[in-house]
Amino acid sequence: AKMTTAGLVLAAGEGKRFGGPKAPYVHNGQRLVDRAVQVLAEAGCDPVFVVLGAWLGEVPNATVLENQNWKSGMGSSLQVGLATLNGESEIDEVLVSLVDLPGLTSAAVTRVVNSPGEIVVACYDGKRGHPVKFARATWPELATSATGDQGARSFIANHPEEIVLVEVGDIATGEDMDERPS
Repeated sequence: AKMTTAGLVLAAGEGKRFGGPKAPYVHNGQRLVDRAVQVLAEAGCDPVFVVLGAWLGEVPNATVLENQNWKSGMGSSLQVGLATLNGESEIDEVLVSLVDLPGLTSAAVTRVVNSPGEIVVACYDGKRGHPVKFARATWPELATSATGDQGARSFIANHPEEIVLVEVGDIATGEDMDERPS
C-alpha cells in the first residue's frame, strides 16, 4: 500500500534579517507560502499543513495551524504540526519543509517522498537540507527534542543509522531566502 504522506510547511517566523515575515512575501509573482504548499502538493503530499505565527492569513489548498509560541523558534512550529498530525491516524509519514526555499522543486520533493525510510533527508551536492521526511514512529521523540531553533536537528543527529540521504542537487537548490532580493 502506498504511504500517506502529509506535508508540513514551517512558516511562522518573523523574518528578522529578512525585514518581515517571509510567508506572505511575493517572489516571482507568488507568495512564498503558496509556492511552498504547491510544491509539496504537486509531489503528492496530501494533506498539506502550514504553521503560521508572526503573520496569519489564508493559505489556499492547505490547513493553517497557528503557533502562538512562534517567538521561541522553529522547534515549537514543528511541535504544533506534529500535535495535529498525531490526531490524523491515516497519515503514515510527514514531509517537513520550510517556507523560504525558492529553489525547491516538486521533482525534488517527489524523490524524497518516494524514498522509503524512517528519516529521509534531502541533500544538495552532499550537504543536508530540507525537506526531511519522518515516519510516524519517530514523531513522539521528534516532538520532544524539537526546541528553540533546533527543530529536528538534534533528533536527526541522534539517529544516524536510520537516516536515508537523497541527493536532489541535480533538480533543485536548497538556498533559503534569508535576505530580501535587492
